[in-house]
Amino acid sequence: MDLSAQQEFKQIFTETITREGSQNLLEWLEKTDFYTAPASTKFHCACEGGLVQHSVSVYHTLMEKHFDEHNDNPESFAICALLHDVCKAQFYKVSTRNVKNEETGQWEKQPFYMVEDSFPYGHGEKSVFLIERFMRLKTSEAVAIRWHMGGFDEAAKGGSFAISLAYEKYPLAVKLHLADLESTYLREKNTSAVNRRSR
Repeated sequence: MDLSAQQEFKQIFTETITREGSQNLLEWLEKTDFYTAPASTKFHCACEGGLVQHSVSVYHTLMEKHFDEHNDNPESFAICALLHDVCKAQFYKVSTRNVKNEETGQWEKQPFYMVEDSFPYGHGEKSVFLIERFMRLKTSEAVAIRWHMGGFDEAAKGGSFAISLAYEKYPLAVKLHLADLESTYLREKNTSAVNRRSR
């Protein structure tokens, strides 16, 4: 039987992440929209449940492409992959806009996702902050999650040398960034219309 993305997320999480506070973090996720939220407004996994789908996809990509059993820690990989975008919980909302129906010429209300950021604290750094409310991260994990966006991050666009140093010192940061890129642009189907959501 195939597991849903939510079931798979919880299975990987509970079997792999045993750090103190991890169960409290999982219980908090249950109280948010993490399992129903999209991963983006109109790009990858822009559908109901897209955020958890993307998180599981990044985990599989990271393990398949970059895990070295002699040097890497399975728990660290699970934490970074499954939780790198936890900042997107409680981040999107569904609104409507008028779109012209090309067949009828009539204007119709169509749903779409928009950002409603109640805690504007950045992207990767916000995920680190939220995770550490419940569970301590290793330095390598915190750096990997902080810089998983790579050059798409606003701080990196400003010419920060911190990202280069982060990638030089922490291979996990490079691996998470590569897994996130591959999952986003190569593995995930572009289910971008909110009205395609399964209800």
